[in-house]
Amino acid sequence: MRISLNWLRELVPFNATAEQLAETLTLSGFEVESIEDLRALADGVVVGKVLDRQQHPNADRLSVCTVDVGQAEPLTIVCGAKNVATGQTVAVATVGTYLPAVDLKLKPTKLRGVPSAGMICSLSELGLAKESEGIHVFAEGESLAAGMDVRPLLGLDDVILDVTSTANRADALSMVGIAREVAALVGGAVTLPPTTATLPDRLGSGVTVRVSESKACLTYVGTVIEGVTIGPSPDWLQRRLQSAGVRPISNVVDVTNWVMLEWGQPLHAFDRDRLQGICGGSELAIGVRYGRAGETLKTLDGQERSLSPQALLITGNDRPIALAGVMGGEETEVDSSTTNLLLEAALFEPAAVRRSARSIGIRTEASTRYERGTNQVEFGLALQRAIDLILQLAGGQVVARDQADARPPLETFSRTLNLRLDRLHQILGPLQPPEGEKVDEASDLRDFVPAEAVEQILSSLGCQLRVTTAGTPEGGGREWEVIVPPYRYRDLEREIDLIEEVARLFGYNRFSSTLPPKSEFGCLPPDIALLRQIRELFRAEGLTELMHYSLCKPAGGRQVTLANPLYAEYSALRTELISGLVDAYQYNLEQGNGGLNGFEIGRVFWSEEDGLFEADKLGGILGGDARRGRWTAGGKESPLTWYEAKGILEAVFDRLNLSVEYQADRADARLHPGRTASLWLRGNRLGTFGQLHPELCQARDLPAEIYVFELDLETIYKVAIDDAPPQPKFAPYATLPASSRDLAFFAPTKVTVAELERTMAKAGRPLLEQVELFDEYRGDRVPEGQRSLAFRLLYRSPDRTLTDEDVEPLHQKVRDAITEKFGATLRS
Repeated sequence: MRISLNWLRELVPFNATAEQLAETLTLSGFEVESIEDLRALADGVVVGKVLDRQQHPNADRLSVCTVDVGQAEPLTIVCGAKNVATGQTVAVATVGTYLPAVDLKLKPTKLRGVPSAGMICSLSELGLAKESEGIHVFAEGESLAAGMDVRPLLGLDDVILDVTSTANRADALSMVGIAREVAALVGGAVTLPPTTATLPDRLGSGVTVRVSESKACLTYVGTVIEGVTIGPSPDWLQRRLQSAGVRPISNVVDVTNWVMLEWGQPLHAFDRDRLQGICGGSELAIGVRYGRAGETLKTLDGQERSLSPQALLITGNDRPIALAGVMGGEETEVDSSTTNLLLEAALFEPAAVRRSARSIGIRTEASTRYERGTNQVEFGLALQRAIDLILQLAGGQVVARDQADARPPLETFSRTLNLRLDRLHQILGPLQPPEGEKVDEASDLRDFVPAEAVEQILSSLGCQLRVTTAGTPEGGGREWEVIVPPYRYRDLEREIDLIEEVARLFGYNRFSSTLPPKSEFGCLPPDIALLRQIRELFRAEGLTELMHYSLCKPAGGRQVTLANPLYAEYSALRTELISGLVDAYQYNLEQGNGGLNGFEIGRVFWSEEDGLFEADKLGGILGGDARRGRWTAGGKESPLTWYEAKGILEAVFDRLNLSVEYQADRADARLHPGRTASLWLRGNRLGTFGQLHPELCQARDLPAEIYVFELDLETIYKVAIDDAPPQPKFAPYATLPASSRDLAFFAPTKVTVAELERTMAKAGRPLLEQVELFDEYRGDRVPEGQRSLAFRLLYRSPDRTLTDEDVEPLHQKVRDAITEKFGATLRS
């Protein structure tokens, strides 16, 4: 928001310069983005009186003027404006003046042979207008002395601060709100703009207000003013609006903009006669409702807008006439022919205005203020201020008024909070020691914010304090009840908010920047540390970490869909990671980047009968050739086999000390039915690993050898963190030799290798150290429905060299176990 210092000084007196005030506001949390010194636009420009005007002897479009600028001798100035004439009072830039608006420094010169010592200025040359048809001429009624500084006359004796406030400070979108903040920062009392006695809630019978959406519109007041005269606003009003970045339009419209800037309360004026004409009927009923399918409205910017059920509307006899809290309609616009007004003042719910503005893709100064929340308690003051100014500047008479008010009692817009001084000291810490003074950081005798400063700061913000616990004479243990002022009701909700206000106004730079002496070393939570380790392990295996949006195309099922999506392609939340990984693989191929080996850690969402759910998943895709040089294969890619892809996954599991089991799985139609496994960890479903289905690869023009996996991170956390074994201990390398035995047999194909290994390991306890499959054969001389498997079993004792008498009994137990449990036929 652009803040005029002259306007601000009318509300609260202060002596600080623009730079000092900007620094103070910035340190208190209000970012001052720029300082615009309007005084520089006309430094050296003075009032001049045209004593004589003669035609230039050598140019038809130039005039030779004799101008009195208060010096000993009049100046001769050559002017090219058509409207220059004898007797005018004008603005003159004297020699040596620099005009930033046109980047011109005045020097003595000759124009077509006639000397010229200055320039008679237009408003555009002074930076007050984009274009000007001629020079600026002061009104005849003004008694201006030659040589006067023109800046106070043109509103150029001002400095503008461009201030950005945080989203929670809705009160800072008004001059009154900024004035209250400045008063608290630099001292002083705020003088609120004067208003006359308020009108009654209902007056006459010219308008009726009916609000059907009372949750979206808490209050709506319609006031009919007859007999107004539309014309330009006075100069003081136009200049203030221009300094705030608002274009002057007419006296009535300018008043509504003035009150919006002054109080933060948007208003809108309708042409009552036009409104009556388009709505029809002898009675005028103003309503508030949401849009209906097929309705349209032409807004003040000339755009025909299609209305949705999310658009909040102002209606006249149920016909749309304005977008509530956003923009008025063109058909009821106030113009030079308007004589009767309907002045709207309303309190709209922030969420309703935000949805409405977004539904039509428009945002205005009014909607910005409504979206943050307007001041409900001082709403009546802002409305009466607007009525007073309209009657003063445009004439007229208030003849009718009606309102619908669903606000709770105004007393509810103030809350009482408890504030503890000890808690404030705990949060903010000690104060910075004076410059040059050394203080023991471990000492408990350092200074903190005194209780008197807390009371002074909160009182300056408009809070009322009552001591509930006196505490010690030094203030320790003191507590207050703090009554929050209504205009800060929206952002001062908790004790911590009051502590923040004390820190802001006391000065963040005055607090110590060192850590408390009793602080502890920081550490990562176990789940975050494990997540970092998982990322490192997959990167070590040659996978690239990928990131995708959580939004995807809607596909039905258990998807969670968005009520108000930005794009139809991103209108649902993903339920799994594999689809996004396959899309990324295809995109890389299409861009000529080759295959992709990548992993992603992300969140998925789904809906069930008892609500919405979300979980963190780990997904990956494998299929790219990770070799750096391919000359050994004639430049051809060497795709991964199923076992190589599975080996990458198992390498990560081994480093995490996770014992994962694989079982055949056919649940996912996107995966190869014979090359897909479900993964299990201590009896819990961990996820899925498998090869993409050939039909899917063919349809998307992908290589055949692509493997994907998706794992549940919560299951990994539970085993690796919650059920984690003790910290690993160092174990020395074995110094005694092992004894190996080979075991070959026919086993049914439905029996998995994992089941066989688990059975052999159990039977060979305690000396069986390792079981490794080294051969599989299917074909000739193998019974139908079976396969030939060969395992190498390693036996070892930590304290002696094993003999055949030690190994053979255990090895026979292994043979017996697999023949009895699985019906295996031994070959060796």
